Amino acid sequence: MPVVLLDTNIWVSAFISPHGFPARLVDAWISSEFDVVVSAPLLEEIADVLARPRLQNKYRYTAKEIEQLLRLLYRRAMYVVPEGNLHLCRDPDDDLVLETAILGGAQYVVSRDDDLKGDSELIAQMRARGIEILSVQHFLDRLQEST
Repeated sequence: MPVVLLDTNIWVSAFISPHGFPARLVDAWISSEFDVVVSAPLLEEIADVLARPRLQNKYRYTAKEIEQLLRLLYRRAMYVVPEGNLHLCRDPDDDLVLETAILGGAQYVVSRDDDLKGDSELIAQMRARGIEILSVQHFLDRLQEST
């Protein structure tokens, strides 16, 4: 079963829009079509983004719902502890995401972040480590092909 790191933007999108492509991805994970790897920095970023009043007011969700998502991730996902040793990206938060993927033995990083998906040198460096950086749709296509 593939191991995947879903970037914060995927978790947030799935949470606020339960019928979109990111939500389909989370549903596939819940259905055990792949394993997910997470870390404290990733969980903290998800919590921070979802705690933004602008999002909470617009999408009408509660702190308890955020807590339920975080508990699910902590219970079901593989947890690793990045040390901040990777320095490949312009954004240090992206380095922590990629380090989490590497430490967790991920084969894929799925993201909507153009800094990750659009950097050909970064893509090549991650591919050399056995990790592909894919969009939501491309990863959903991969899942479809493997079934």
